[in-house]
Amino acid sequence: MKHLLPLLLLATSPLWSQDLSAQKQNAQNAAEKNQVELRLDQSYAGNENPKQKVDLYLPKKRNTDKPLPVVALIHGGGWVNGDRLGYAAAAIQFARTGDYASVTVGYRLTKEARWPAQIHDCKAAIRWIRAHAKEYNLDPDKIAVMGSSAGGHLSSLIGTSGDVKDLEGDLGPNTTFSSRVQCVVNLCGPQDFTQALMFDKDMKPILKDDAVIGLLGGNYEEKHAEALAASPVTYVTDDDPPFITFHGTSDKRVAFLHAEAIHAALKQARVPSLLVPITDGGHGSVGHPEVIARAKTFIGNTLRGEDTPLDVTPIPALPEVRK
Repeated sequence: MKHLLPLLLLATSPLWSQDLSAQKQNAQNAAEKNQVELRLDQSYAGNENPKQKVDLYLPKKRNTDKPLPVVALIHGGGWVNGDRLGYAAAAIQFARTGDYASVTVGYRLTKEARWPAQIHDCKAAIRWIRAHAKEYNLDPDKIAVMGSSAGGHLSSLIGTSGDVKDLEGDLGPNTTFSSRVQCVVNLCGPQDFTQALMFDKDMKPILKDDAVIGLLGGNYEEKHAEALAASPVTYVTDDDPPFITFHGTSDKRVAFLHAEAIHAALKQARVPSLLVPITDGGHGSVGHPEVIARAKTFIGNTLRGEDTPLDVTPIPALPEVRK
């Protein structure tokens, strides 16, 4: 998993210089090289919207005949940028082990559709996985969801809102299937929109946050009801799946207090939750190789019943992603 650093940083970046066809071809080539079967552009919404699709990565050499656990990866980009192909390399790295299938999730961005379209899309994608589990020999009861930044928010919300009908939506042909997941890996995702994501040097909240305004239609003071409805902390209950959260302590884009908020809410509800600070880390510090190694251990312990010791001590940030 050591090669996941650049691809996780890329998955949170809004900048993609290649055209879409080139990205797809690169993903196909990389999958083939790593003995992974790639099935692009699987529609979960029953339409041809290119954002409402998933890409499925299957190992050509499985380590078992039993159905495989699934890792669903949700990209970041402030809900306004990014694409599921940004997580292609991560998906390949999971699938190439022979122990997992992986799915990269696309969703409508805020230039196309405002909240709650994004969570409706992501939940429909999870339902697609379950609806096709038998076809691809996947385990519908062992699904992890993992994302960074905006993807961390959506992953966390999937985890805490499995019993919230208003956030399910009615997209696609698979509405009878559950959108619940069995564990969440949250990488620096916003968790409580009733608080600011960013603060100035005097620790005063910054209300003009274009990403949040684009998602909710205004800042948290103007759109309090929407802020509550979009916050993973709002829905925490004792039947939520285990979480692990990684977050830089010096993150200027999504303040560390958001990691503390979801961790505290989960612990109060007696949901298994781990918080791993990245000391002096900025927003990109979640791409640290140690973060990815520990996330993989957490997923393996939760979905595959492994018993690998998991280090939860703080991780020193790499120099290039400090503050």
